[in-house]
Amino acid sequence: MVECFNQIGKDSDCNAIVLCAAGKTFTAGLDLAEAQDMFISDSELDAARKAFYFRDLIKRYQETFSVIEKCTKPVIAAIHSGCIGGGVDMVTACDIRYCSQDAWFEIKEVDIGIAADVGTLQRLPKIVGNDSLVRELVYTGRRFTADEAKSFGLVSSVLPDRDAVLASALQTAALIASKSPVAVQGSKVNLIYSRDHPVSESLDYMANWNMSMFQTEDVLKAVVAFMSKGKEAANFSKL
Repeated sequence: MVECFNQIGKDSDCNAIVLCAAGKTFTAGLDLAEAQDMFISDSELDAARKAFYFRDLIKRYQETFSVIEKCTKPVIAAIHSGCIGGGVDMVTACDIRYCSQDAWFEIKEVDIGIAADVGTLQRLPKIVGNDSLVRELVYTGRRFTADEAKSFGLVSSVLPDRDAVLASALQTAALIASKSPVAVQGSKVNLIYSRDHPVSESLDYMANWNMSMFQTEDVLKAVVAFMSKGKEAANFSKL
Protein backbone atom coordinates (compact mmCIF):
# COMPACT_ATOMS: atom_id res chain seq x y z
CA MET A 1 0.00 0.00 0.00
CA VAL A 2 2.78 2.43 0.91
CA GLU A 3 4.66 1.81 -2.33
CA CYS A 4 1.45 2.06 -4.35
CA PHE A 5 0.32 5.42 -2.98
CA ASN A 6 3.81 6.88 -3.02
CA GLN A 7 4.00 6.01 -6.71
CA ILE A 8 0.52 7.36 -7.48
CA GLY A 9 1.32 10.54 -5.57
CA LYS A 10 4.18 11.23 -7.97
CA ASP A 11 2.23 10.31 -11.11
CA SER A 12 1.40 13.58 -12.90
CA ASP A 13 -1.18 11.77 -15.06
CA CYS A 14 -3.28 11.03 -11.96
CA ASN A 15 -5.39 13.73 -10.31
CA ALA A 16 -7.83 11.62 -8.27
CA ILE A 17 -7.96 8.06 -6.94
CA VAL A 18 -10.80 5.58 -6.39
CA LEU A 19 -10.15 2.90 -3.78
CA CYS A 20 -12.40 -0.13 -4.19
CA ALA A 21 -12.35 -3.89 -3.55
CA ALA A 22 -12.68 -6.81 -5.95
CA GLY A 23 -13.92 -9.41 -3.46
CA LYS A 24 -17.31 -10.17 -1.96
CA THR A 25 -16.63 -7.72 0.87
CA PHE A 26 -14.68 -4.48 1.03
CA THR A 27 -12.51 -5.85 3.86
CA ALA A 28 -12.90 -9.00 5.91
CA GLY A 29 -10.88 -7.97 8.93
CA LEU A 30 -7.75 -9.51 10.40
CA ASP A 31 -7.07 -13.18 9.63
CA LEU A 32 -6.35 -14.36 13.16
CA ALA A 33 -4.89 -17.71 12.11
CA GLU A 34 -2.47 -16.04 9.69
CA ALA A 35 -1.63 -13.25 12.12
CA GLN A 36 -0.85 -15.55 15.04
CA ASP A 37 2.90 -15.45 14.51
CA MET A 38 2.84 -11.67 14.14
CA PHE A 39 1.76 -11.24 17.75
CA ILE A 40 4.30 -13.71 19.09
CA SER A 41 7.74 -12.16 19.33
CA ASP A 42 10.92 -13.99 20.31
CA SER A 43 10.21 -15.43 23.76
CA GLU A 44 13.86 -14.96 24.71
CA LEU A 45 13.59 -11.19 24.39
CA ASP A 46 13.01 -9.17 27.53
CA ALA A 47 9.95 -6.95 27.95
CA ALA A 48 11.64 -3.78 26.72
CA ARG A 49 12.89 -5.40 23.51
CA LYS A 50 9.50 -6.97 22.86
CA ALA A 51 7.96 -3.53 23.32
CA PHE A 52 10.30 -2.03 20.73
CA TYR A 53 9.43 -4.88 18.35
CA PHE A 54 5.70 -4.26 18.69
CA ARG A 55 6.10 -0.50 18.41
CA ASP A 56 7.94 -0.87 15.12
CA LEU A 57 5.28 -3.30 13.88
CA ILE A 58 2.43 -0.94 14.80
CA LYS A 59 4.15 2.07 13.22
CA ARG A 60 4.58 0.17 9.96
CA TYR A 61 0.91 -0.77 9.91
CA GLN A 62 -0.08 2.82 10.71
CA GLU A 63 1.91 4.08 7.75
CA THR A 64 0.05 1.63 5.51
CA PHE A 65 -3.09 3.77 5.95
CA SER A 66 -1.52 7.16 6.74
CA VAL A 67 0.04 7.10 3.27
CA ILE A 68 -3.49 7.51 1.87
CA GLU A 69 -3.92 10.73 3.80
CA LYS A 70 -0.42 11.93 2.95
CA CYS A 71 -1.04 11.44 -0.78
CA THR A 72 -1.89 14.89 -2.14
CA LYS A 73 -4.35 13.42 -4.66
CA PRO A 74 -7.94 13.10 -3.35
CA VAL A 75 -8.86 9.48 -2.55
CA ILE A 76 -12.45 8.27 -2.86
CA ALA A 77 -13.40 5.04 -1.07
CA ALA A 78 -16.06 2.97 -2.88
CA ILE A 79 -17.28 0.60 -0.16
CA HIS A 80 -19.50 -2.43 -0.58
CA SER A 81 -20.66 -5.15 1.83
CA GLY A 82 -18.51 -5.63 4.96
CA CYS A 83 -15.98 -3.02 6.03
CA ILE A 84 -14.46 -4.53 9.14
CA GLY A 85 -11.60 -3.65 11.48
CA GLY A 86 -8.71 -2.34 9.40
CA GLY A 87 -11.17 -1.42 6.65
CA VAL A 88 -12.57 1.30 8.89
CA ASP A 89 -9.02 2.50 9.62
CA MET A 90 -8.41 2.64 5.87
CA VAL A 91 -11.55 4.51 4.80
CA THR A 92 -11.19 7.10 7.55
CA ALA A 93 -7.88 8.06 5.90
CA CYS A 94 -9.70 8.68 2.59
CA ASP A 95 -11.06 12.06 1.51
CA ILE A 96 -14.52 10.97 0.35
CA ARG A 97 -16.49 7.83 1.20
CA TYR A 98 -19.38 6.31 -0.77
CA CYS A 99 -20.98 2.96 0.06
CA SER A 100 -23.59 0.53 -1.21
CA GLN A 101 -26.92 0.00 0.54
CA ASP A 102 -25.74 -3.45 1.70
CA ALA A 103 -22.56 -2.06 3.28
CA TRP A 104 -21.97 -2.53 6.98
CA PHE A 105 -19.17 -1.54 9.31
CA GLU A 106 -17.55 -2.85 12.48
CA ILE A 107 -14.73 -1.44 14.58
CA LYS A 108 -13.81 -4.97 15.55
CA GLU A 109 -10.54 -4.63 17.44
CA VAL A 110 -12.18 -4.66 20.89
CA ASP A 111 -13.41 -8.19 20.17
CA ILE A 112 -9.85 -9.47 19.72
CA GLY A 113 -8.60 -7.83 22.90
CA ILE A 114 -6.83 -4.75 21.55
CA ALA A 115 -7.55 -1.08 20.98
CA ALA A 116 -7.71 -0.05 17.32
CA ASP A 117 -4.21 1.26 16.66
CA VAL A 118 -3.85 2.25 13.01
CA GLY A 119 -6.11 5.28 12.62
CA THR A 120 -9.76 4.81 13.56
CA LEU A 121 -9.47 6.23 17.09
CA GLN A 122 -7.59 9.25 15.79
CA ARG A 123 -9.60 10.06 12.63
CA LEU A 124 -13.17 8.88 13.20
CA PRO A 125 -13.97 11.38 16.01
CA LYS A 126 -12.95 14.25 13.73
CA ILE A 127 -15.05 12.91 10.85
CA VAL A 128 -18.17 12.17 12.86
CA GLY A 129 -18.08 14.93 15.49
CA ASN A 130 -20.16 12.85 17.92
CA ASP A 131 -17.93 11.74 20.78
CA SER A 132 -20.61 9.64 22.48
CA LEU A 133 -21.40 7.69 19.32
CA VAL A 134 -17.74 7.08 18.49
CA ARG A 135 -17.14 5.69 21.98
CA GLU A 136 -20.21 3.46 21.69
CA LEU A 137 -19.05 2.01 18.36
CA VAL A 138 -15.46 1.56 19.58
CA TYR A 139 -16.29 0.06 23.00
CA THR A 140 -19.01 -2.33 21.75
CA GLY A 141 -17.67 -3.31 18.34
CA ARG A 142 -21.28 -3.44 17.18
CA ARG A 143 -22.23 -3.51 13.52
CA PHE A 144 -23.67 -0.35 11.95
CA THR A 145 -25.36 -0.04 8.59
CA ALA A 146 -24.88 2.14 5.52
CA ASP A 147 -27.81 4.37 6.48
CA GLU A 148 -26.44 4.87 9.99
CA ALA A 149 -22.98 5.61 8.58
CA LYS A 150 -24.51 8.30 6.36
CA SER A 151 -26.60 9.72 9.20
CA PHE A 152 -23.51 10.58 11.24
CA GLY A 153 -21.27 11.56 8.35
CA LEU A 154 -18.90 8.64 7.84
CA VAL A 155 -20.11 8.34 4.24
CA SER A 156 -21.53 11.09 2.07
CA SER A 157 -23.58 8.92 -0.27
CA VAL A 158 -25.34 5.54 -0.18
CA LEU A 159 -25.92 3.90 -3.57
CA PRO A 160 -28.10 0.89 -4.48
CA ASP A 161 -25.28 -1.60 -5.14
CA ARG A 162 -21.57 -2.08 -5.70
CA ASP A 163 -21.67 -1.14 -9.41
CA ALA A 164 -23.54 2.07 -8.65
CA VAL A 165 -21.02 2.96 -5.92
CA LEU A 166 -18.07 2.47 -8.24
CA ALA A 167 -19.76 4.40 -11.07
CA SER A 168 -20.53 7.31 -8.75
CA ALA A 169 -17.01 7.31 -7.31
CA LEU A 170 -15.48 7.33 -10.79
CA GLN A 171 -17.80 10.16 -11.84
CA THR A 172 -16.73 12.24 -8.85
CA ALA A 173 -13.08 11.42 -9.51
CA ALA A 174 -13.44 12.56 -13.13
CA LEU A 175 -15.02 15.83 -12.00
CA ILE A 176 -12.20 16.42 -9.49
CA ALA A 177 -9.62 15.58 -12.16
CA SER A 178 -11.09 18.27 -14.42
CA LYS A 179 -10.23 20.97 -11.87
CA SER A 180 -6.91 22.69 -11.34
CA PRO A 181 -4.55 20.17 -9.68
CA VAL A 182 -2.86 23.10 -7.93
CA ALA A 183 -6.18 24.10 -6.37
CA VAL A 184 -7.35 20.58 -5.52
CA GLN A 185 -4.11 19.32 -4.02
CA GLY A 186 -3.55 22.59 -2.19
CA SER A 187 -7.04 22.27 -0.73
CA LYS A 188 -6.34 18.74 0.53
CA VAL A 189 -3.06 19.75 2.15
CA ASN A 190 -4.70 22.68 3.91
CA LEU A 191 -7.81 20.76 5.00
CA ILE A 192 -5.63 18.19 6.75
CA TYR A 193 -3.41 20.86 8.27
CA SER A 194 -6.46 22.76 9.53
CA ARG A 195 -7.92 19.63 11.08
CA ASP A 196 -4.84 19.21 13.25
CA HIS A 197 -4.06 22.85 14.10
CA PRO A 198 -5.84 25.89 15.59
CA VAL A 199 -7.70 28.24 13.25
CA SER A 200 -5.14 31.05 13.64
CA GLU A 201 -2.21 28.78 12.73
CA SER A 202 -4.17 27.29 9.86
CA LEU A 203 -4.93 30.72 8.42
CA ASP A 204 -1.24 31.64 8.60
CA TYR A 205 -0.35 28.37 6.88
CA MET A 206 -2.96 29.09 4.19
CA ALA A 207 -1.60 32.59 3.61
CA ASN A 208 1.93 31.24 3.24
CA TRP A 209 0.67 28.55 0.89
CA ASN A 210 -1.31 30.83 -1.40
CA MET A 211 1.27 33.63 -1.55
CA SER A 212 3.01 31.47 -4.12
CA MET A 213 0.03 29.52 -5.48
CA PHE A 214 -1.74 32.76 -6.49
CA GLN A 215 0.96 33.05 -9.15
CA THR A 216 -0.06 29.84 -10.93
CA GLU A 217 -1.26 29.95 -14.54
CA ASP A 218 -4.26 27.90 -13.40
CA VAL A 219 -5.97 31.00 -11.97
CA LEU A 220 -6.14 32.73 -15.37
CA LYS A 221 -7.18 29.52 -17.12
CA ALA A 222 -9.95 28.90 -14.60
CA VAL A 223 -11.24 32.48 -14.85
CA VAL A 224 -11.30 32.39 -18.65
CA ALA A 225 -13.21 29.09 -18.59
CA PHE A 226 -15.68 30.48 -16.03
CA MET A 227 -16.27 33.64 -18.04
CA SER A 228 -17.01 31.57 -21.16
CA LYS A 229 -20.03 30.11 -19.30
CA GLY A 230 -19.20 26.53 -20.20
CA LYS A 231 -18.25 27.16 -23.84
CA GLU A 232 -14.54 26.73 -23.15
CA ALA A 233 -13.08 24.15 -20.79
CA ALA A 234 -9.90 24.93 -18.91
CA ASN A 235 -6.91 22.83 -19.95
CA PHE A 236 -4.68 22.63 -16.90
CA SER A 237 -1.06 21.52 -17.06
CA LYS A 238 -0.01 18.35 -15.27
CA LEU A 239 1.30 18.60 -11.72
